[in-house]
Amino acid sequence: MKTLIGSSLASVALLTGCTGIPEGTQPVTGFELDRYLGQWYEIARLDHSFERGLDCVTATYSLRDDDGVRVINRGYNLQEQEWDEAEGRAYFIDDESVGRLKVSFFGPFYGGYNILELDDDYQSALIAGPNRDYLWILSRTPQMDSATEARLRQRAAELNFPTDELIDVTQGEACPGR
Repeated sequence: MKTLIGSSLASVALLTGCTGIPEGTQPVTGFELDRYLGQWYEIARLDHSFERGLDCVTATYSLRDDDGVRVINRGYNLQEQEWDEAEGRAYFIDDESVGRLKVSFFGPFYGGYNILELDDDYQSALIAGPNRDYLWILSRTPQMDSATEARLRQRAAELNFPTDELIDVTQGEACPGR
């Protein structure tokens, strides 16, 4: 089985060697990890080789024994009819009330995981890597209402992300086992 997003942030770390945050952006404050844990569905993303061809992508977060966060990223290649899964670990970079973590799927190499937008109910999020090459729109449900998605896309555009390059991720009935 290929390593889905395992190679993703490993690639981010190897290419950028950075747990930074895109210039001119700020992570959310008042962050509560317990409310963030659980499963998130990928609604849209910027294209990268580590997720290319994958739909039905989810990220599931749970606590680790070492005060870190266990990350399970899973996606389905609709063409090859094959699941791809990777497990990683994440740790806060700053204060735990700031939505800024470092994530590793490969040894000691970490990439930035920056929560730039998060609604009050922890139902939608805008996530960036260490630079503007990495962007994800996440939802607690397989479909996101169009107004929320439009708002997150607009916010990403205001932050100078290439939103015209976002890929819509297939979710829902097309995904086996859902």
